[in-house]
Amino acid sequence: MKKLLFLVLAFGLTVTACAAPTQAPAPLLPEPTQTPVVLLQTVVVEATQVPTDVPPPTPLPPVVVTVVIQPTQQSAPPVATSADTAAALIAVDNLLGKGVFSNITVSGNEFSLRCVTRELTITGTAALADIVEAELFYRMVDKPKALYYSEWRSAGKMKAEGNGVFSMLVTGETVHPDLRLDLGWFEFQLVGLNKGGGVVDRTQKIEQTVTYRIDCP
Repeated sequence: MKKLLFLVLAFGLTVTACAAPTQAPAPLLPEPTQTPVVLLQTVVVEATQVPTDVPPPTPLPPVVVTVVIQPTQQSAPPVATSADTAAALIAVDNLLGKGVFSNITVSGNEFSLRCVTRELTITGTAALADIVEAELFYRMVDKPKALYYSEWRSAGKMKAEGNGVFSMLVTGETVHPDLRLDLGWFEFQLVGLNKGGGVVDRTQKIEQTVTYRIDCP
């Protein structure tokens, strides 16, 4: 009987032990590790002055552009004037002035009706106190034989430049149509006038000094 009771108690303890809940083992905590910590710090630096060691910019060399313009058509030749023949100024001998006019000059030795040069300037300085005006007279002589002499004609009053100097611009049209020669001498003389318009005196004939043409040679 005692042996049976012992077996029952032993069986009950065994059942109780099997029925009791099994406690899960506690989880293992990770071991702490040494992780480096990086701290970022933003530093704002304020400029205190403009740097002076920066070299200035190097200037670029100038760009030269050459433009070539091709002519589209042939331009007409320039018309020569008395200014173009200033280098060919002709001084008339004062002996031909005959004490009436001095420093007589002609701006060239040739002019024309239809070709260059088309004009020239004649100047002279009055040598007598009574002369207050001057008039230019001319005639045409055939060239080179000098067999034909036209009558003398007035080209008009000369322009007073001051200090007794008188001048006249003579053009190809100045010569009267009836007197024009295709090639001839334009001979002239200066006449001094007083206040009343009367003739005081005149120069010698200034001959074979200026050539006149109608057309180009």
